[in-house]
This record gives sequence, C-alpha cells and structure tokens, in this order.
Amino acid sequence: MIVAVPKETFPGERRVALVPASIPALSKAGFHVHVEAGAGQAAGFPDQLYVERGAQIVDDRAQLFQAADVVAQVRCLGANPTAGTNDLPHMREHQLVLGCCDPLSSPQAAAEIAKTGAMLFALELIPRITRAQSMDVLSSMATIAGYKAVLLAADRLPRIFPLLMTAAGTITAAKVFVIGAGVAGLQAIATARRLGAIVRAYDVRPAVKEQVESLGAKFVEMELETTEAEGSGGYAKAMDEDFYRRQRALMAEVVADSDVCITTAAIPGRQSPLLITADAVRGMPPGAVVVDLAAERGGNCELSQPDETVVQHGVTILGPTNLPAEVPNHASQMYSKNVTTLLTHLATDGRLELDREDEIVRDTLVTQGGQVVHPRLRELLELGPLEEPASNGEPASAGEEADAYELEEPDQGQ
Repeated sequence: MIVAVPKETFPGERRVALVPASIPALSKAGFHVHVEAGAGQAAGFPDQLYVERGAQIVDDRAQLFQAADVVAQVRCLGANPTAGTNDLPHMREHQLVLGCCDPLSSPQAAAEIAKTGAMLFALELIPRITRAQSMDVLSSMATIAGYKAVLLAADRLPRIFPLLMTAAGTITAAKVFVIGAGVAGLQAIATARRLGAIVRAYDVRPAVKEQVESLGAKFVEMELETTEAEGSGGYAKAMDEDFYRRQRALMAEVVADSDVCITTAAIPGRQSPLLITADAVRGMPPGAVVVDLAAERGGNCELSQPDETVVQHGVTILGPTNLPAEVPNHASQMYSKNVTTLLTHLATDGRLELDREDEIVRDTLVTQGGQVVHPRLRELLELGPLEEPASNGEPASAGEEADAYELEEPDQGQ
C-alpha cells in the first residue's frame, strides 16, 4: 500500500503532510511512503531525511499520483481552489485522498473530486470524540495559530508585554483580551501569560470559565451567557443577530481597555460573527493591536481584511489566514501525527478497511464510488438523500468497489 506525499501548491503553504519521523509507524502498518522531491524542504525536512527513514523520492508529480493508493496532502482542492484543480486529472477510482479541503464552504470542490472516483477524507470533519483526539487537525493547527497570533501582536505593539520594575521606572504590563476560548484562544491566553501580559478572555460558553482561569486569565462575565451557546463537538454555535448586537455593545467597554485583542470566534462553514465594531476600535489606546483569526470568513473585527494589515484610528488590525504555515516545522510534525494516526486506524493487515459503522470513517468520508456520500455536503449541494443499496454487512476496503453506503447524519459542530 503506497502513501504519496505531494509538494503543496497553495501560495505560501510551507507545511508537508508527513514528516520523516512518521514513516516507521506507517511502514509497520504496511505502508510504503513515496514523497515528491522537495515536498518537505520548506518545513525543514530535506529529501535525504525521508530517504534515511525508508521513503522513496519521486520527481514526477503525475507518476507519484499514479502509483499511490493513498494521497496525503495538507491542502486538497477546496482549501487550494486554484492550483488544486491541477491534481484532478491525476486522481483515479478507488484512490484515497485525504487532507484539508474546506468542505462546508467549498462543497462543489468535493463534487469535482467525486467525478474522479477517488475517495476523499476531509480532515476538518474528524469528529471531536476522545478516541479521535490524536487525529484532530483543526485542534493541532489552532494550537499553532493561537501561539503565533500572540507573537504577531507582541511584535506590532509599541510596548512590551511584561511588568518591569527598573531603575528607569516601572513599566506596566500590557492588557490582552482574547475573544473565544477554544483551542486557539486557550493557546493565545497561555502564550500571552507566559510573556507577562494581564489577560482577560471571553466566550459565549460559560463552561470554559474554569479553563480560562486555570491559565491565569480573568474570565469576562457578561449577562448574555446561555447554555445553548455550545454546539455538539465542543464548538460554539451561531447565535442570532440580536445576541451579537447586545454582545458587541457590552464587549466594546473591555476592548477599549485593552492593548491587544485576539479574536478566534469562527463557526465552521459560516460567516464569522462580528464582535468588534469600527467604533470599538476607535476607542482602543493608540498603538493597540487586533489580531483577527477569523478574518478568512469575514472577520470578528469590522475593519479586518484577510491577509492584510489595516491601520485605523491608530490601531493596527491584522487578518492572517494561515498562521500554521508560518511555523511549518512543528505544524507539519503535528499534522503528520494526525494523519499517521488516522491511517493506522484505518489499516488492517496492510490494507485500508473502511468500516462505515465507525464514527470516524462515517463523519470524515466525503466521496466514494463517484458520489458525494457525506449527508451534510449532499444537503449543501442540493443532491438529496443518498440511496443505499442493500448491504452484505461487510466493510468495503480501499481498492475495492464499494456497493453499500451505511451513513448516518453526523453529530458535529462544523
């Protein structure tokens, strides 16, 4: 069973889907790893390191795809909308393709992959359950993003984060406000605290208060909390506009007293909620910084622009959309661990067994047998329910034509 690792083609993407350290575990599970020449170079993994761990280097991308039973990418079509189309002619029936493909925002890309006959696993759809934690690429990459967001803010802020008492006088600590206490937010809190900032945090889910306080931050209490704000899978769910309007009004006061605001409130597949208005930015101290990690989907800050730096009212607003690619070495290590765990979970005696009664397979498998099989994506594409032929009760394996689809509506907060 050959696992191919193509070089990433999305502009600025420096990560690689598998790192050399993952190859022994895959070899033990019956996989042979082929890597496109230079695929890991930008992340600090030259070809020679792959060869030393038993991988084969392939110069020709078409040849790499042709030989592969499994193609592991960081960004598949959907998350790589322009250059990703170049790989479609190389995909084939029964080939398993896995990676991030932004399925809920780009369902048509999944439909294009379905036409090739390939089986697509969208790693963003990994269910947030205990046994899938080590496969959760969203959490892994959010950890990197939360850390890097604080460093960007510290670099742009015209003052330092920690309290200093020196012969030249006392330097007061910077005040950091983190909006959203998911994985990225919690990592941002921890990083800002390590740098010595005074940190406050807010989330619509009151249940995260204990996590925020355990990191040394103060949880901002607002009389807007609701037990219905947390969706399945641990994600915050979208609320109505009246809720966000009242929330913005109360939050402006905290924003005005902050040197740095880091926003992380994103609803997968939905427009990001607007939390910081232009008026709220105007009330911030001169030189303040906003890092909007939700900028790709409209942004939590009214003034943010994706991948641009905006300066308004003396405040710098950053809208980075791919921070993990700026820390490619460790981001690749974490991503590779997620991919390796998933592949070894699917492998039995050197073959991939796709048991559709397994929640991990059921929720992550997007295309198979020339069709989009994921219920939620079928709904987005207005395809209607999938007709299920009679099953013989046996799971289909990669490389065999599947004649049964035993899919249920996934329970996830994407």
